[in-house]
Amino acid sequence: MHEPVSPEPAITAHAKSGRGDEVREIIAVVLLSLTAILTAWCGFESSKWSGQMSIQFSEASSARIRSIDFASEARDARSVDLAIYTQWVDAKARQDEAFATYVSNRFTPEFTTAFDDWVQGGEQLKSPFAEPSYVPAGEVESRKASKLADAKFALALQSNQRGDNYSMLTVMFALVLFFAAIAERATSRWSSWFLICLAGLVSLGGVAVLASFPVLF
Repeated sequence: MHEPVSPEPAITAHAKSGRGDEVREIIAVVLLSLTAILTAWCGFESSKWSGQMSIQFSEASSARIRSIDFASEARDARSVDLAIYTQWVDAKARQDEAFATYVSNRFTPEFTTAFDDWVQGGEQLKSPFAEPSYVPAGEVESRKASKLADAKFALALQSNQRGDNYSMLTVMFALVLFFAAIAERATSRWSSWFLICLAGLVSLGGVAVLASFPVLF
């Protein structure tokens, strides 16, 4: 008589298969949960950088307006200096030293500095306006404001790019959610494990990229 076949190997194989499915489901749930959190974080950071970009663009615009205002002030000051200097030239041409002295006493401080350098230099340049020391009121402030506007504009573009980077990362994490969800509906174990592993690799890649991004609180 044949000895009866023990059902233990079949039961053991079934138990191992059940444990494998359970482990796979746990991994899928963990991946889905962590990816959901990371996606939310990326959305938060993207919105923060977008807000930062708006602030920096506003600051750049404000600085640009101040630069234009100071440039207008410098242009007006230069026009006044030119008008007064024209009177001095006319007085010197008529050899009216008294009037020339009267006019020179009314030079602006900025033009007086350039005028003194021009006279001490033997009047080699065409006019005091060509002297490096001639800096009309508002010109320095205009240059500083213009540089600040350029710097703020560059920072705004950088913030915009960082916000875009976080937005693109949400797409990467969406792939993880997709693969993990499809793995739960796979018809075979090997395809399910393949999708889970693929989701894990994409998730690790996304985390590595995320770690290299600057954080704004």
